[in-house]
Amino acid sequence: MSYTALYRKFRPQEFGDVKGQEHIVTTLQNQIKAGRIGHAYLFCGTRGTGKTTVAKIFAKAVNCQHPSEGSPCGDCPSCRAVAAGNSMNVIEIDAASNNGVDNIREIREEVAYSPTEGKYKVYIIDEVHMLSIGAFNALLKTLEEPPSYVIFILATTEAHKIPITILSRCQRYDFKRISIETIGMRLADLMGQEQVEAEPKALQYIARAADGSMRDALSLLDQCIAFYLGEKLTYDHVLEVLGAVDTEVFSRMLRRILDKDVPGAIRLLEEMVIQGREPGQFVTDFTWYLRNLLLLQGSGNMEDVLDVSTENLRLLKEEAQLVGQGQLMRFIRIFSDLSSQVRYAAQKRILVEIALVKLCKPEMERDYESLAERVAQLEQKLEGGVLVQPPGGAAQQAAVMPDGSQALSAKEQEEPVVLPAAVPEDVRQVVQNWRSIIQDLPGGLKAYLKSARLGLSGDGGLLICLDDMAEGFVGKDSHMQELAGMIAQKTGKEIRIEMQGSKEGEAPQGPVMDLEKIINMEITVEEE
Repeated sequence: MSYTALYRKFRPQEFGDVKGQEHIVTTLQNQIKAGRIGHAYLFCGTRGTGKTTVAKIFAKAVNCQHPSEGSPCGDCPSCRAVAAGNSMNVIEIDAASNNGVDNIREIREEVAYSPTEGKYKVYIIDEVHMLSIGAFNALLKTLEEPPSYVIFILATTEAHKIPITILSRCQRYDFKRISIETIGMRLADLMGQEQVEAEPKALQYIARAADGSMRDALSLLDQCIAFYLGEKLTYDHVLEVLGAVDTEVFSRMLRRILDKDVPGAIRLLEEMVIQGREPGQFVTDFTWYLRNLLLLQGSGNMEDVLDVSTENLRLLKEEAQLVGQGQLMRFIRIFSDLSSQVRYAAQKRILVEIALVKLCKPEMERDYESLAERVAQLEQKLEGGVLVQPPGGAAQQAAVMPDGSQALSAKEQEEPVVLPAAVPEDVRQVVQNWRSIIQDLPGGLKAYLKSARLGLSGDGGLLICLDDMAEGFVGKDSHMQELAGMIAQKTGKEIRIEMQGSKEGEAPQGPVMDLEKIINMEITVEEE
């Protein structure tokens, strides 16, 4: 005998087995008990929430010979025929493949004949929004004045695509997403029936990954059981099968982002990819993790809302104190935008890496949240008493103390940097055309050079000042050759190029002249 998938094997056969849709089940049972059965129903909701299942149970109940409290008995010939799929009174139609006018005309011809047995002929039209306009118009007259023995049940995931003339003739029932707790309890019950040992934490994660769909949850559970057939289903097993990431990894990633550790964050992502974790799943789960931190900051009584263990809740509370609400909102915004892009991207890992760099470097963005974070970082540095250098190459340096006072350095006043009488013409021409030069370079090289400061080297060449990480990337031989080639292409000049690196946030070493302030640069408008 062939294997039956869990979602088919455990499909509810009576109203009492339907989970998470009590508001609909109770209404339908009361209608059957009171004999107030409508002629047209519209079942709306996301995938896997029970629309077709409830429709079949309702079709059994209206023709059942021995109904009990509005629910089918399951033992009479009519119930058995519907369950086996060979009942002449229940006709299932897939509107996705039968969406033409001729298909609906066949239905109109069939409804003229009363049922051979039982009281009602029930037409279940699945994915009804796929019908053509002509098919809807053909169905309209039948829905408006149907025979007394005909019931139409229309099921759809996209009710907004159905004409209003059809909607107004149906009783509409909206199937809501099933809660994580309800799905988890159902999975635990089915594991007992299947005699498969599973950790509650593993079932809870599957329930959350199902996103409100009972069918998706059973399919994921089936997949996990098959991979570790005969073994206990553990949380780690589920993470491995679904390509998901453990909460502890999210904590490590957050701390690297808060430390502005771009190489560390990229290395951690590489570890996850090597282990077989799916980048798209990481984006979804990390967004959920950030959401939990934000909720904990908003209120201290969120234990019931957050679906985490006691140990993880304690860790979340600790980490919620490390990051501000503005930062979290920015992180969530970047990853929410990323989740819609990464779904169809060919290079998912690159998109995730770019997002991590954005999180670590708010100066790369110009929105309000990023600017606010940069100001907060500067305030934090000033409170700690750090050396600051006035802009423009001024030589006076002072240590800013926490109380706001300044302790001037031993050499309080130095002579200002003397600019040369004339900048070499070839360097001047490169600086004037700098924006257009880097505009046509590859993405990574272009991004780093945008933040470069241009100066004059000691031998009269071009000095490019970058932070250490950018300098290490741009300073590679291949990249320097690309840059030199682009300069020669744009200006017709071959000049000496010297690189200088500095730690992030610190001024370059030595008297570096900012040529951008003494040479008018061209303005290049970049396309978004």
